[in-house]
Amino acid sequence: MFTNKGPMNSSAQITSVGLIQTNCVENPEQNLANALTQIEEAAKQGAQIICLQELFRSQYFCQTETLQLFDLAEPIPGPSVLAIQDLCKRLEVVVVAPIFEKRAPGIYHNSAAVIDADGSLLGVYRKMHIPDDPCFYEKYYFTPGDLGFQSFKTRYGTIGVLICWDQWFPEAARLTCLKGAQILFYPTAIGYQKSDADEAEKQANAWRTIQQSHAIANGVFVGAANRVGEEGAIKFWGQSFVSGPQGEILAQSPKDASDILIAHCDLSLIENVRRNWPFLRDRRIDHYSALNQLYDD
Repeated sequence: MFTNKGPMNSSAQITSVGLIQTNCVENPEQNLANALTQIEEAAKQGAQIICLQELFRSQYFCQTETLQLFDLAEPIPGPSVLAIQDLCKRLEVVVVAPIFEKRAPGIYHNSAAVIDADGSLLGVYRKMHIPDDPCFYEKYYFTPGDLGFQSFKTRYGTIGVLICWDQWFPEAARLTCLKGAQILFYPTAIGYQKSDADEAEKQANAWRTIQQSHAIANGVFVGAANRVGEEGAIKFWGQSFVSGPQGEILAQSPKDASDILIAHCDLSLIENVRRNWPFLRDRRIDHYSALNQLYDD
């Protein structure tokens, strides 16, 4: 159990996080226009670091394997990133912009561009874990990421980005936090197949719990930005949320409506939590070599 063995850090370091939860329409240009409007609204509400949902520029197209859907991809930087860079510079906000990236002919990634408050492109994260499940045929479209787990030092704090399926893997969260991330962002497109509605609540609870666990195990803040609404056979469950470093839910969006969620994160709490719960200190890295094996036979 957490016990406060000493005084809290006296100097608060508040960063305001904004998560955009919305439904997407068929027209990519309309989705981009909507995202720009939502970023501006989040900034008006005080958000300093804003995260859009996974593949925000289109509906979730991975429900089928369709060759023509590769045409949705764009380079980084490309039209969407350039438009967001201009907005970041004007509003002085940081944005995590998840993009269907065309890297080269025949090589595509599920990526996120990280744009700083001066409009500069700090870097790109490419989704490392690629699922292949009914209605989530991502292996058909996306090459696994090759940039590893990273952190990005923004004007308002050091952040890490992981994308959707990445959120189930504690190794990804830990390695990103070891790079210095204070806030983990998980842009997401997750829901349930309408034929499996009786499992929906259990699935959503598991999704939330595993990410709260990453916050606790690493002593960081976590922000998960999901989409909402029905697309094809999937009903997205929304419920975007921000968790504190003890796993506490600071703010959460509804499950059935678009939302701009704002949460205030005191980054100075990270040090206090890690002093009281020294999980990073007590790791036995000299005995973890078996993690390099797929399975210990």
